[in-house]
Amino acid sequence: MTSLIVAPIVGGVIGYITNALAIRMLFRPHHEKYVMGHRVPFTPGIIPKEKGRIAASVGEAISANLMNKEVMRRSLLSDEMLGKISTAIDKFIAKQKRNKETLRQFLSHYLSEEDISQLADKGSADLSELVYKRIAESEAGDKIAHVAVTSVMEKMKHFGSGIGDTLKEEGIGHGGGFGDKIGRFIERTFGKSGTNATSQFINALAQPVERNLAKHINEILHNNARDIVGDLVETETKSLLDKQMCSLLEGKDEDLARARDSLVALYEQLITEQLPRILAAVDISRIIEDRINEMEMAEAEKIIFEVMDKELKAIVWLGAALGFIMGFINCLF
Repeated sequence: MTSLIVAPIVGGVIGYITNALAIRMLFRPHHEKYVMGHRVPFTPGIIPKEKGRIAASVGEAISANLMNKEVMRRSLLSDEMLGKISTAIDKFIAKQKRNKETLRQFLSHYLSEEDISQLADKGSADLSELVYKRIAESEAGDKIAHVAVTSVMEKMKHFGSGIGDTLKEEGIGHGGGFGDKIGRFIERTFGKSGTNATSQFINALAQPVERNLAKHINEILHNNARDIVGDLVETETKSLLDKQMCSLLEGKDEDLARARDSLVALYEQLITEQLPRILAAVDISRIIEDRINEMEMAEAEKIIFEVMDKELKAIVWLGAALGFIMGFINCLF
């Protein structure tokens, strides 16, 4: 009868000790032990002894199954991830709408004052040069001259017919005054044909005037546009840097929404097109393998026991239960 109690208890204790010892022997000792020049068997522990092979296997398994291209792409482009990015952008914009810092102060959180000045100067110079080239290439003088001459022609198209009213509107004559006298004089002298002749004369005069005016405007722009545009852009750039963030974003809700959507679309495009290259350049398997090999066994053991403490204890108590059962069965036979 006593054996029915003692044997199961002894079996349980043995099972508990052997499982606990086996788990410890996975990690310990961390290094080889020698007695009289001979290595003690089972030293170091199984994991320290096979650390290099285990590190390579773990790295390869994670790279191939847990962090491969498809898994990463699915995770990075999931609706949840895109929603988080969109929400983060919206929160950032909402915060800046209340931000009373100037643009210069805002940039100073990310750049030095010297970098901000260099960025502003380079941006101003590049924009000025771009605008100048566009002006020079577009022959803006021709367009300006055409608009000017067309405007004058529009005002003079009724010259000789009702000119008094036209001149009165321009402040010359007051109805029946000088302007009307000119109109009546033309009609008396040349008749209605005088009006047509005058219009033809003005039209013929317009073309050479426009060409000559365009030539001079183009010369002026060519010689002075770079300095004019440069000064204007530089002034506007400095003014922009001194404006508050909240004022810069005021009334720009639609533009900001489009900017948010563009950023999310850019992120999707970047992940879709560049993720394979990134993963090819970043050898995840090698990174994991190197990190495991760099770890001290004491650190690795601590991490594993922290992660699997409950499971490892269950294995130890399972050994005790099996030992207890085997001890009881042994008594029956």
